[in-house]
Amino acid sequence: MSASTTPGPDSRPSGGPDLSGRTALVTGAAGGIGRACTLRLATAGARVRAVDLDAEGLTDLVAAASGLPGPVEAHPLDLTGLDAAERASAGTDILVNNAGLQLVRPIEDFPPEVFSRVLTVMLEAPFRLVRGALPHMYAQGWGRIVNISSVHGLRASPYKSAYVAAKHGLEGLSKVAALEGAEHGVTSNCVNPGYVRTPLVERQIADQAEAHGISPERVVSEVMLADAAVKRLVEPEEVAEAVAYLCGPHTSFITGASLSMDGGWTAH
Repeated sequence: MSASTTPGPDSRPSGGPDLSGRTALVTGAAGGIGRACTLRLATAGARVRAVDLDAEGLTDLVAAASGLPGPVEAHPLDLTGLDAAERASAGTDILVNNAGLQLVRPIEDFPPEVFSRVLTVMLEAPFRLVRGALPHMYAQGWGRIVNISSVHGLRASPYKSAYVAAKHGLEGLSKVAALEGAEHGVTSNCVNPGYVRTPLVERQIADQAEAHGISPERVVSEVMLADAAVKRLVEPEEVAEAVAYLCGPHTSFITGASLSMDGGWTAH
C-alpha cells in the first residue's frame, strides 16, 4: 500500500477483522504510524480514542476519518502527565501504544532531560496506559494490547541510547503483560518495524547525517537500510495492517510475541 493511500468511507480491507463494538485507544495518533492505525481500526468498525499532543493534527485526523464505520474521537493529551494517561485508557478494549520521540546524539552529548522525557513517553506512559486499561479488559475477559516497538527493540544502533533503552523496556513490559493477561483473555504483543516513512524518521535523517558526518542520501542507503534485505522504507499503512491483524478474533494464541517488519534486518 502506498504512503498516500488511506481507507475510504465504508471500506474494510478484505479479510480484515470486524471490530464493531470495540473501543480502541491509539497514542501518537496525529501522524505517521498512529494516524494509519487510527484510520485502520476505525475502518474495521472500532470507536477510536485518538491521543496526541498535537491538537491541530487530531482535528485533521477526525476530518479524514469522517464516514468510516467507526468514529474517531480526538483526545489531546501530553503523555508526560502520567496520571491523566492512565485515566485516558480506562474502558478500552484495544490499546495501541505508539507515541514516540527521537534524538540522535552520542551518549556523552545526550541531554539527560531528553533521555528522561523519552523514557517517560515511551515506557512509563505505556505502563500507565496498560495499567488503566486492564481492569476493563480483565472484567470482560477480552483485550488486545499492541505496542509499536521497533527493530531497535531487538537490536541496538549507536547514538540512540534513549530510544533503544525505551524500546527494549517496552519489549519487556509487553511480555509481562502477556503472561499476566493470558488467563483473562488479554493478549499483548509488539510490532517491530524497521525505518518507517514518517515525519519522525525524516527528521532523523538530518540528525544522523550530522552524527555520522555524511550526506542525508548516504544516511538512508548506508545507515538506515544497510542491514535490511528489502531496500525501502516501511509504509505506515503496512504497520497498521499488522496491528489490525493482532486485534482480530483469530489471534488469541499470539501473545508475548514481537512481530518483525524489518525487511530482513534481524535475519542476519
